[in-house]
Amino acid sequence: MSATKRATVYIDSKLHRALRLKSAETDQTISDLVNDAIREALAEDADDLAAIEARKREPRRSFESFVTDLRRRGRL
Repeated sequence: MSATKRATVYIDSKLHRALRLKSAETDQTISDLVNDAIREALAEDADDLAAIEARKREPRRSFESFVTDLRRRGRL
C-alpha cells in the first residue's frame, strides 16, 4: 500500500451517513471510498485537460459565426 496521510475533512452529516451505509454494504472503509472518489474526480480533470490540449490547434470561431451556421443549416 502507498504511504498515506491523515487529514481532517468536514463532511455533511447526510453524506457521512450515506458513506457509512455504503462502507458497510461494500465492505470498504470510508477512507477507501473517499480516496476512490477523489481519484476518479482527478482523473476526469486530467481527461478534460488532455482534451483541451488536443483541441488547442483547432481554428477558433466566434459565437455569432457558430449561431449563423446553425441557422443556415436549419438547426435553429
